[in-house]
Amino acid sequence: MLTAIAIFVATYAFLAIGEIPGLRIDRTGAALIGAGLMIAFGVVSLPEAYRAVDFDTILLLLSMMILVAYIRLSGFFELVSKWVVEHARTRTGLLIAVVLLTGFLSAFFVNDAICLVLTPLVVEIVKSADLNPLPYLLGVAMASNVGSVATITGNPQNILIGSLSQISYVSFARALSPPALVGLVLTIAFIILGFRSEFRGSRNFEMSLRHVHVHWGMVAKAAVITLTMVILFFAGTQPAKVAFVASSFLLLTRRIKPDKIYREIDWSLLLLFAALFVVVAAFEKSVISPDVLKRINAFHLERVSVMSTVAGVLSNIVSNVPAVLLLKPFVTHLPNARQAWLTLAMASTFAGNFTIVGSVANLIVVEKARRQGVRIGFWSYFRVGAPLTIVTILIGALFLRRGW
Repeated sequence: MLTAIAIFVATYAFLAIGEIPGLRIDRTGAALIGAGLMIAFGVVSLPEAYRAVDFDTILLLLSMMILVAYIRLSGFFELVSKWVVEHARTRTGLLIAVVLLTGFLSAFFVNDAICLVLTPLVVEIVKSADLNPLPYLLGVAMASNVGSVATITGNPQNILIGSLSQISYVSFARALSPPALVGLVLTIAFIILGFRSEFRGSRNFEMSLRHVHVHWGMVAKAAVITLTMVILFFAGTQPAKVAFVASSFLLLTRRIKPDKIYREIDWSLLLLFAALFVVVAAFEKSVISPDVLKRINAFHLERVSVMSTVAGVLSNIVSNVPAVLLLKPFVTHLPNARQAWLTLAMASTFAGNFTIVGSVANLIVVEKARRQGVRIGFWSYFRVGAPLTIVTILIGALFLRRGW
């Protein structure tokens, strides 16, 4: 038991800190080392480690990555950006378009991938109009977190929660779409308040976008398969099964080589998931006894307010996916586990807007923008993200408590 606790604490400490001086280890490497040590010290056997990995989660996440990669290579996202350029003629109109577009796409596709695609396009648009890029890039980062709350396929932690909880796609969307929609409106409002001088007045301006290369056959194929997939999600078909079949059909193409799609997949994230499954399963096996559960239950994690607070704080210490896995052994034994899972999904995702390092989506926007000469500072983000996080979590908790 002491061995399991030591390995577990060391693994999560690294996930929180992110580095060890003198060692070149990333968070995925730390999780893999933790899983290896759990097996090496006999906390779990190799067959138990295999069984600990939730392959529905891995398969759904992989399938969504393939889907988004194909759609990006088809030119669809550039086509949508061109539409925005042609119809948004004021600063406020552009911000609204960016936030709503990012939020909508992030609700159905993994938000990290959406940030990867939209960030360079938004930078190009705002630079062509000689605008301050900061508020619009914050719109991409924050709206991707907020919009992704709405469905199981919106972000990695929701995919994980959907698989662990067995909550249907429809029930999940019915519970969390309303706070996501309110959150997108609040995102627009908080950014405008944070950058009053940028949005004062409603002067028109001219924007341009480089020539858009669209493969119409690929766009049509992606549209049909994606629409069918979403319909089947809402019809109650198992998401992992539907997404896997849909993504496999997309690989049947003469237009692009499969290795172009494979290069778009975040393999390190898939490895992180697999390794953390093993680490948490070993911890659960060795440490989570009925007595421990009884003591944890005294904190009433089933209460929306308590779970929201715990999930929000943990997500900003170790990141949202590790936080979800950390809380998993306790949530499964709660009297109202369904509401606890939904609260965990809501709070862990909204919490990603608190700081730049609060979610992978934020870091993607920051890094992509930096490569195009735009710097997003910690305080520039925090002064909008922190109050937005607090308000959206409070509103999300209110929706879940009242069952709206």
